[in-house]
Amino acid sequence: MNERIVLGLGGTVDYEIDWDDDVVQTLADEYGIRADELTRTAPVSTERDLVVALLAFLADGAGGERFASSSRIVEEFAQRFPRRITLGGTGVRAGYALAVHGLAAVQHLVSIDDHVRRLLPVGTEYVSSATADSTDPHLIVQFPRGARVLLGDRVLVAPHPNRVIFANDPPNRELLLAEGLGGVLADAGVFLVSGFNSIQDGAVLTDRLETLQRHLAALPASADVIYEDAGFHLPALQDRARSALLGCVDVVSMNEDELQALLGHRLDLLDPDAVVEALGAAAALLPGPVLVVHTRHWSAAVGAEAERYRAALLGGVTMASTRYLLGDGITAADYDRVAQLPAQPGGVTVCTAVTARLQAVCTPGLVLETDRPTTIGLGDTFAGGFVSALVRHRA
Repeated sequence: MNERIVLGLGGTVDYEIDWDDDVVQTLADEYGIRADELTRTAPVSTERDLVVALLAFLADGAGGERFASSSRIVEEFAQRFPRRITLGGTGVRAGYALAVHGLAAVQHLVSIDDHVRRLLPVGTEYVSSATADSTDPHLIVQFPRGARVLLGDRVLVAPHPNRVIFANDPPNRELLLAEGLGGVLADAGVFLVSGFNSIQDGAVLTDRLETLQRHLAALPASADVIYEDAGFHLPALQDRARSALLGCVDVVSMNEDELQALLGHRLDLLDPDAVVEALGAAAALLPGPVLVVHTRHWSAAVGAEAERYRAALLGGVTMASTRYLLGDGITAADYDRVAQLPAQPGGVTVCTAVTARLQAVCTPGLVLETDRPTTIGLGDTFAGGFVSALVRHRA
């Protein structure tokens, strides 16, 4: 296990807050929010806009990420709740998952401050494009199933636990790549790419994609490149990023929300026929790399090389499930215990259909029972568990 693991492209400082029905109800009442104005897509320019968007996500039990017009809005909302300061970003949270089995990585960062230096996993090296310290926190609100808010005569009840992210983060929005990136990729075995979702300018995105492609030329031919998709602040840029990366990556990975956005319609995750059709359609839209979709009921890898990622898929599911149940600070022993939990029957049924009708491998979700699930960072933790198992399996 001497191969270098590189994770990027940006990290964040996160304010994690837990849902409080009373506080959110008070805000909804004070701002006079109506059920008919709930939307996930309107600009977030005030605290009221933030609450409207948050309640729209809650009503559907959906997760997502939204751009706030200023960090002041994030600070204003966050100060109403107890908060924890943590590190986020797909690469950084994936690094915590790697640490569960004693693996260390090189992080590519676009910002740095004392929180980052203090909280990065032990043994982490990093390259950074930052020229000075800066802090632009991301607000992460997680709500439990059953979270409840009354708007007029309509009661909103969250059907699923989930999390919503609000941020205004100039370094991640610019996503400058460090000149040293190519040097660390030269002997890398795995490179996890994410972070383009924060960019809001088409010209900036084009430049960063071209720069990344130049750095990718330094990778050994045997390296695996994994692109973890995310909720784009400007959805119009999402297809451009995917299209540019299709010929450069081995895996395109996304969650259920991103799959549904790609297809343009809702999906019943426990309907085997609908899932098979959706995965086939998504794979056709993203030709070339293996398509990985991770959901709360099942996770699948679709494509000619899917079998190569069987162990990685199971590792991603197990690691994310362990975080869901136990939160931060999980251990290898925790991981091993969670791996023994029974599979969800509905997930087994879907996986049977997927593997029978598609060139795919599929892992059912586990039966996870807890009153206080952790919904923050599950996709990032899946990515870290995927990379960890990929490296450990071929060692």
